[in-house]
Amino acid sequence: MEETYLLNHPGVKKKILAGGTGPLPHFPPGTKLVFHFQTLLDDFERTVIDDSRLAGRPAEIFVGKMFKMEVWETLLTSMRIGEVAEFWCDAVHTGLYPIVSKGMRLIAQGKDPLEGQRHMCGMGNLFHYHSTGFPELDELMRTPQSLIFIMELLQVGDPLSYHRESWMMEKDEKLQTVPSLHMEGNTLVKQRQFREAASKYKEAVLLLKTVQSREMPGDVDYINLGRMIVPLELNYCQCMLELEEYYEVIEKTTELLEKHKCVKGYYKRAKAHAAVWNEKEARKDFNMVAHLDATLSSLVCRELKALSERMKEKYWEEKEKYWNMLENKSEEEKKEGDNEEEKEEIEKGEDDRESVSTKTKDEEIASEESPVRCAEVQKEEHGENKVTPTEGKCVKEEAGTLINLNTSNNKTEEKDWQQMLRLVMLLQDEGNFLINEKHFEEACVKFKDAIEYVDLLQYKVDKRGDDWESLEKVRLPLTLNLSQCMLELKEYQQVVEINDKLLKKHKNFKAVYQRARAHAALCNEAEAQRDFDMVEKLDPKFKPFVRQELKKLGERIRISHAGQNKTYWDTTQEKWGPGGSKAKSSTRKKKFAQKTTVEA
Repeated sequence: MEETYLLNHPGVKKKILAGGTGPLPHFPPGTKLVFHFQTLLDDFERTVIDDSRLAGRPAEIFVGKMFKMEVWETLLTSMRIGEVAEFWCDAVHTGLYPIVSKGMRLIAQGKDPLEGQRHMCGMGNLFHYHSTGFPELDELMRTPQSLIFIMELLQVGDPLSYHRESWMMEKDEKLQTVPSLHMEGNTLVKQRQFREAASKYKEAVLLLKTVQSREMPGDVDYINLGRMIVPLELNYCQCMLELEEYYEVIEKTTELLEKHKCVKGYYKRAKAHAAVWNEKEARKDFNMVAHLDATLSSLVCRELKALSERMKEKYWEEKEKYWNMLENKSEEEKKEGDNEEEKEEIEKGEDDRESVSTKTKDEEIASEESPVRCAEVQKEEHGENKVTPTEGKCVKEEAGTLINLNTSNNKTEEKDWQQMLRLVMLLQDEGNFLINEKHFEEACVKFKDAIEYVDLLQYKVDKRGDDWESLEKVRLPLTLNLSQCMLELKEYQQVVEINDKLLKKHKNFKAVYQRARAHAALCNEAEAQRDFDMVEKLDPKFKPFVRQELKKLGERIRISHAGQNKTYWDTTQEKWGPGGSKAKSSTRKKKFAQKTTVEA
């Protein structure tokens, strides 16, 4: 055996145990070295700490790539292929071995070798963490000492003979690799292998970003590299769209659009938002696409139309699902209530059996002790006892309220307070949706049902409480929307009645305007003029609309008079009474004549 000191490396001894084959290989940067190793303590027993053969796989390092155990690169580059050598290394070279050993053990267990480490140098991790999780490695951390490495060099790989990862490449190599990755990704897209194509685009983007990170922001090279990243990012987002990874697309396109305002970025993000039901964001991005490129307006219109159809379908699906949930819940509550009633009836039956004897005795005593009471009961049975008019009125009113409550209870049967509130909100949303779709009759039904639920809820609360006021605020938009639907359906008299009731409680601008339009449609000139004047005073901005409505009102009145064959004098007599405007004009003439004579 031969023992020698490695030149220019004090603290290292080498002993060749088995000679290798061939000459000493050439080790350019990036050369891959595959080897087995065994680590021993420098003591009498030569305790084995690690053995790569027990792990079942050899170790690998790359020449010139800053491996933590720098001495290993020196040891291996002094060996031939197939050579087995024993190296003694001083504690100066073995300080980081516990961290390296821990990582290799985690890899052998299928875990992340960087688990629990912070972004710092090896010595920083060595002193920051007080335990590696392995007692023998902890002892080496506490007391650094010399170690013995027995190594067998298995393979020396040419740098061009294997796929090199980005961290192994130089700047020029990365820039040369990007176009080939781009072309490979495009080929995979044509073959509809979107997952593989996305990985190619992502790898190319990472290469460019690592190169860009070493440039000064704002420089020409930095800007050019950013422009090269844009098409790769867009292609990656297109692959993610095809793979239905919509949130990934939204995240990537948002990052891209913060730096580069491009039409394709907005379009892809709009498609992703539409796929995940973000209607507002999707419309905003589609409009931005049409703004940036007018030639895509027709495409944007088609996309917006398709989005509206999909939102309608989703709306009705959710509506059906929600109603089914409510029905199932009500059925379950009904079953629970029936079970409780059965239990109560059983318990009540047992109690009745025990109290039958006592009831019969009490009835006998009551019948014997009061003959007058028996006579009164007989009179009531024959109808001799009459009710006073006031009492009868009260009874009728109570009966009426009971009837109304019974009808409403039949409608809201087995629904609690929260369910009815949710139903009110749901009916309001449905009504608004139907108004947008011009289905006014169906919308009227929805709003009427919602108002009935509000009536029932108000009956259950105190009129002076906050709940009553809150429900009134809920009722106001429902009533206004119902009135609007009635206007569209030309049921003008009902619109007048609804808004008359509403304006007694709420001084609302919309209610006045809707009532004015209804009066104008009914040709109630005085009432319409009064309401339109009030609208104009409340909001002067509505003056053009008021003038337009008054013009329509005059046209309607003229048409109605023409249909009734009325002349101007007939209408003035109806308006001003007998004599009409003629009497007024004669008095004006007399006053004028008297004035002229006095002056003369």
